[in-house]
Amino acid sequence: MGLFNTTSFRILEQGLQYTAENSKVISNNIANIDTPDYKSKFLTFSNVLKEKMDSSKARHKYELHLQINDIIVDEDTKGQPDGNNVDYELQATMLKRNALLQEAIITHLEGSLNSMKTAMRRN
Repeated sequence: MGLFNTTSFRILEQGLQYTAENSKVISNNIANIDTPDYKSKFLTFSNVLKEKMDSSKARHKYELHLQINDIIVDEDTKGQPDGNNVDYELQATMLKRNALLQEAIITHLEGSLNSMKTAMRRN
């Protein structure tokens, strides 16, 4: 087993992969704010995580391999007369929230690496 092949590191890595993909989805929404008939898309981490955790009751590793079908198209929200339903304020808020989540994951990862570095110095 490798030094970084622990459940904690794998989940942190996959969290960073999620936030990177989520940034792309949100940025794509903002880029298409003036595209007629464009529908907002969302990547929902809680649904992905819940599904993966439920399917791993038999002691499987917690792998979150994100698939394109994890992106949800918002068909319900009414928007502009041209059919576009992108709400800039909502997307900007979601982008900021995603950045904060990414920062928290990086901070946690840095703390874990610093703890390992400290432990190695003592030996």
